[in-house]
Amino acid sequence: MNIFYVIINFLLLCAILWFAGRKTIKNIFEGRRERIDRELDEAERLEKEAAGFVAAVPGAEPAELAEDGREAEEIRRRAEEDAAAIDADTERIMSGMRREMIAEVKDEMAKQLTVKVRKLLTEEPYLSKLKSSQGLFSDRILELIKLTPGDMAYLKSKNKLYVTLTSAYELDKEVVDKIDAKTRSLLEAVKGKSSFWVKEDPRLLGGFQLKVGDTVYACSVDDELYYLGSNLRKSMVSGEETAADLLEEARDLLKEISFDVRTYQRGRAITVSDGICWMDGLADIMYGEVVEFSNGERGMVLDIKQDLIGCIIYGNYEHIESGSVVRRVGRIARVQVGPELLGRVVDPLGRPIDGEGRIWTSERRSIELPAPGIPDRASVSRPMHTGLKAVDAMVPIGKGQRELIIGDRQTGKSAIAIDTIIAQKGKNTPCIYVAIGQKESTIAEIRDRLESCGAMEYTTIVSAPASSSASLQYIAPFAGTAMAEYFMYNGQDALIIYDDLSKHAVAYREISLLLHRPSGREAYPGDVFYLHSRLLERSAQLSEEKGGGSLTALPIIETQAGDISAYIPTNVISITDGQIFLESELFNEGQRPAVNVGLSVSRVGGAAQSALMKQTAASLRMKLAQYRELAGFAQFGAELDEASRATMDMGARLMAALRQRRYEPIPDWQEALILYAVQNGFANDLEPEEIADYEKDLFSHISLEAPEVAAMLQSGKKLDDKARKALDGALARMKGVAASA
Repeated sequence: MNIFYVIINFLLLCAILWFAGRKTIKNIFEGRRERIDRELDEAERLEKEAAGFVAAVPGAEPAELAEDGREAEEIRRRAEEDAAAIDADTERIMSGMRREMIAEVKDEMAKQLTVKVRKLLTEEPYLSKLKSSQGLFSDRILELIKLTPGDMAYLKSKNKLYVTLTSAYELDKEVVDKIDAKTRSLLEAVKGKSSFWVKEDPRLLGGFQLKVGDTVYACSVDDELYYLGSNLRKSMVSGEETAADLLEEARDLLKEISFDVRTYQRGRAITVSDGICWMDGLADIMYGEVVEFSNGERGMVLDIKQDLIGCIIYGNYEHIESGSVVRRVGRIARVQVGPELLGRVVDPLGRPIDGEGRIWTSERRSIELPAPGIPDRASVSRPMHTGLKAVDAMVPIGKGQRELIIGDRQTGKSAIAIDTIIAQKGKNTPCIYVAIGQKESTIAEIRDRLESCGAMEYTTIVSAPASSSASLQYIAPFAGTAMAEYFMYNGQDALIIYDDLSKHAVAYREISLLLHRPSGREAYPGDVFYLHSRLLERSAQLSEEKGGGSLTALPIIETQAGDISAYIPTNVISITDGQIFLESELFNEGQRPAVNVGLSVSRVGGAAQSALMKQTAASLRMKLAQYRELAGFAQFGAELDEASRATMDMGARLMAALRQRRYEPIPDWQEALILYAVQNGFANDLEPEEIADYEKDLFSHISLEAPEVAAMLQSGKKLDDKARKALDGALARMKGVAASA
C-alpha cells in the first residue's frame, strides 16, 4: 500500500534531521569539551612539575610531593566526571530527539493509515463484505442493549425514549424490524414508549450505530478507525524502533480490527462561551469526568443539572460550535505523573511547555482523589528544613504539614517557598511548584533561579499564568497535587507549593459565576471552602503500613493591607496547620524574611525540629516578643532602665541574626550556631549591622578551627554540659582572636 512508502520517506527525512542535529549537539557541548581539555592539560602540567621537582631536589618533602599529586589527581578526576556528564547529556538529548522523531512518524502514520483504510473500505470487495455482515452486527448489538439510570429518569418525566438507527447505507428490512422489536419490548417492560428513527450517514463507511437515549452502541468502520488512530498514538516510544517495527505495529493494530460493539454516551453542545459549554444528553455522566468534542478538544464536567450539563473547556473553545457532538470519554480527568516530569515545566494538563520535547511516561493519576483517611496517617514528627532561620527556629514545618504563607504583595512570600525548594537539594525530596495566575516572566525567572541553584533537576513547575484560561488555573493545583502524590504513595517525601490560592479562588469564582451558580460572600460561591479543603487535605504523613511517604504543602495567600480576616484568608487559615505571616512594615524596614512572630504559628511546633534547634530556639520567641513590646515604648521617647536596654540590644541583634538574603538557605546546624552565639552573649560587643559579617566568620571558624564542634552540631543532638562547654570554648577563642586582631 502507498501508506508504507509514505512512512519510509518520512523516516528518511527524520534520519537526515537526526544527523543534522548531531552537529548542533556538538556545538552545545563544544565549550565544555574545551574546558575539560584545559583541566587535563593542567593536571599533566602539575604531574610534570612534580616529577621535575623530585629530580632537582632529591631531599624534597614527601608531603609536598603528595600534595601536588593529589591536586593533579583531583583535577583529572573532575575532568573525567565532566566528560562522563557530557556523554550522558549527549545521549539523553539524542535519545529525546530520536523519540520525538519516531513519535512524529507515528502521528503521521496514524493520520495516513486511517485515510488509506477509510478509502480502501469504500471499494470492493470490502464494501460487499461489510453489507453482508449486517445481521452479525445487529446480533452483537442486541445482546448488549439495556436501559441506563439516565434513560429511566428520562422515561419517568417524558414517558418516551428516542431510538435512532444510523447506518452507512440502506439496511435490510429484516435487520431494522429486529432492532425495532427489541427496543420496543425493552421499553414496554418499564411501561415506556419509543420513538424509532432510521437514518443513513455515509461517513460511517460500514456497519451502523444504535442510539438508545444517550447511549450509543457502535459497530461501524468509522468508530474502529477512531480507536485505531488513538491506540497508535498512545503507544509508548522507546527511541530504538526501526521502520520495520513501526510497520509491524501498524499491521498488528489492523489485524485487531474486529468490529466489536463499543458502547459510549453521546450528547450535543447547546451553547459555548467564555470557556464554558452547556450540553444536553450524557445523563449518566459524573462530576469531574472528561468529555470530548467532535473537533478533538476536551473538557471536564463541573455542573450537573436536571436537563443540562456544564463543563469547562481545556483548550480553544472558539472552534466548538453549537450543536456539535460531545462524546463521554468514560474516565475522570487525569494527568501524567512520574519522575520523568522532574526538571520540566508543564501546563495543568501535564503537557510540556519548556521546549524540551515530550515527556515519556505511562503513569497517570486522577487530578481529584480522596485524601488519606485517619488510619492511613501518622503524626508529623520529622522536620522539613527550609534553610531560613526565622522559619526553622520559630515556625517549624514538619514533613506532611500544611503551613500557610500569608501576607501582602511584595513581602517575600514566593521567596520563602523558593528557598525551601533550594534547601531540599540532595535530600531526595521531589518538589512541585504550582504557579497560578502569575506573569509568565515571573515564572521564567523562578525557573532560571532554580536552575542556577541546581534545584530544577528535582522540581516540576506547573504553569497556569495569568494569560491562561480560568479553567486551566482552576485545574492547576489539583494536577500538581496528583504529580506530588505519586511520590508520596511510593514512600518518598515530597513538597508542593501553591502560588497562590487567592488567584485560584478568583478563577473558581469566575467559573462558578459563568456556570450560573449563586454567589455568596465577596461573590465567591458557597463551596469555595470545600474547594481548598479537599485540595489541602491530600497532604499528609502516611503511616508505615502505607509506605511512610509524606506530602508537605505550602499554600500562599495574598492579603489586602494585611487583612487576614478576609474571606479566603480565614478559610485557608482554618484548613492549614499554621501560618507564616509576612508583615509589610518589617519588610520595608529591611527585615528579610519579614516574619511577624506574634501572628505566625506552627501547630506542629517542636515536633518538627531537631533536638539541637528545639533547645536553641526555646526562648527565642519570648525574647523577640519582649523586644517588640519595648520597641513600642522606646519610639515615644520613654526612659528605659539598664535591664530593659539590655533586652532591647539583645532583641536588635537577634533580629539582625534572623535576616537572610534571598535564595541562600543554610544548614540547620549553622542556624542553631548563630542563634546560640547571639543569645549567649558572644556577639554583645557588636552592632546589629555587624552581625552579618560575624555570621560568615563564625561558620568559617567553627568549620576550620573546631571541626569536632561542627561535627557535634551537625548530628542535631541536644547539647549536654560537655558539648556546651566545647562550643562555648570555640566561640570564646574566636572572640579572643577577633579582639586581638
